Amino acid sequence: MSLAPLLIPWAAALALALPLLAGAACFVVGGRAAATLALGVAVLSSAAGIVLTAGVEADGVQRLALAGWAPPLGIVWRIDGLAALAVALTGLIFAAVLVHAEKSLDLLRGEGLSEAFRPLALVLLGGLNALYMANDVFNLYVTLELVTLAAVGMVALAGDPAAALRYLLVGVLGALAYMLGCGLLYAAFGTLDLDLLAGRVEPGGTASAALALMIVGVMAKGALFPLHGWLPPAHGSAVAPASALLSGVVAKGGFYVLLRLWLDVYPATGAAPAAAQILGVLGTLAVLWGSLQAIRQTRLKVLLAYSTVAQLGYLMVSLPLIASAAGHASGLAGALHLMASHACAKAAMFLTAGSLIATRGHDRLADLKGAAHDHPMTAFTLGLAGMTLMGLPPSGGFIAKWLLLDASLRSGQWWWAAVILGGSLLAGVYVFLAVSWSMSRPPGEPSDAQPPPLPRRLEFAALALALVAMALGFVSAEHIP
Repeated sequence: MSLAPLLIPWAAALALALPLLAGAACFVVGGRAAATLALGVAVLSSAAGIVLTAGVEADGVQRLALAGWAPPLGIVWRIDGLAALAVALTGLIFAAVLVHAEKSLDLLRGEGLSEAFRPLALVLLGGLNALYMANDVFNLYVTLELVTLAAVGMVALAGDPAAALRYLLVGVLGALAYMLGCGLLYAAFGTLDLDLLAGRVEPGGTASAALALMIVGVMAKGALFPLHGWLPPAHGSAVAPASALLSGVVAKGGFYVLLRLWLDVYPATGAAPAAAQILGVLGTLAVLWGSLQAIRQTRLKVLLAYSTVAQLGYLMVSLPLIASAAGHASGLAGALHLMASHACAKAAMFLTAGSLIATRGHDRLADLKGAAHDHPMTAFTLGLAGMTLMGLPPSGGFIAKWLLLDASLRSGQWWWAAVILGGSLLAGVYVFLAVSWSMSRPPGEPSDAQPPPLPRRLEFAALALALVAMALGFVSAEHIP
């Protein structure tokens, strides 16, 4: 007898409701109890994702109708392999970030900052889990709005209202575009459920216009080029644990919605091949622009922020590969590998930046000399995570780019292979810049002022995520849904 019918609903309910309830409780409880509660919820959310993954492996895609009402009247949550693994990995990243934030934020600005960070992090976790399991375009909008509001609050914690306001404004404009697309779809086809839309959408101007508006909306929210302008200021000014979540998981939310629309609805419009090539060109520009801007930066966090723009470009480049019959399987597996490995690696790199800021008070590259001598584990983590961004073996980034290269050659679209290889070389340049400054002072040369030692929890939290990014290089493509 399968346990999936018994465990799946409870695991899904836990992943959806518990973070939101715990986020509200953290406003009331505070202190050590709130810290323990937040970490426990993140761990339980990851465990729920593992249970969901096992259930999907055993019994296939699961659909849960809220209160027993079937679509189009009711709300249905769909749990497939992609959603289940996303829930598990997101919970793991949140757990590591919460461990790091508990100490790094207190070192930086006192206990009050970590008290404000926890509720926002839990609301963000609940919103992301709901986003992964949503099965209609309106619920995708609602959950994406919840994610945006929590993320804007995190940016505002750093005391930079301009960056937070810019993020909010772009998010509102993206939401308007997305909602216009939803309205057109509903007016034309009478439903917003993804499964029903897949059978009802017909080629034509209405469907193409609706999906184009929705894609523009999620590109704005997900900082996909050329609608990425809010990302570097927001990630560069936010506190490091917030930047780790924004770059590691929030930035993937927009592409996740885009991928859902692409796989479930967009092929029915007949415009997928042409649209895929356009998005691939935009992805190429993102790889080049983001990499060149990263190379020019003088602050570590801003460098990492622009590298996120570049890495998101690879995801856009994967779309023309996914749209081709010959490259679909490898392209999709490569995109999902890249999402997972980049999430862990970039979160680890932002946490290392936060560790250096906590002890040195800044992240200026020129002033990080000797960091490898003072904090060798932190410098090692930065380099290890950087291997994933460059796509060096045996990292998850290597497997992702190998699969994308395979897809480009199988589909006869060799020019995307040139983009992937060229972007990897540029990634090597900015990762080298980030790491080389920390190693520029010989160990025997005295420093002007010896920085205080880092708490071990800060170093281990970042290292754990970097190791997960490397371990993803040993996950076979057959295990990626």
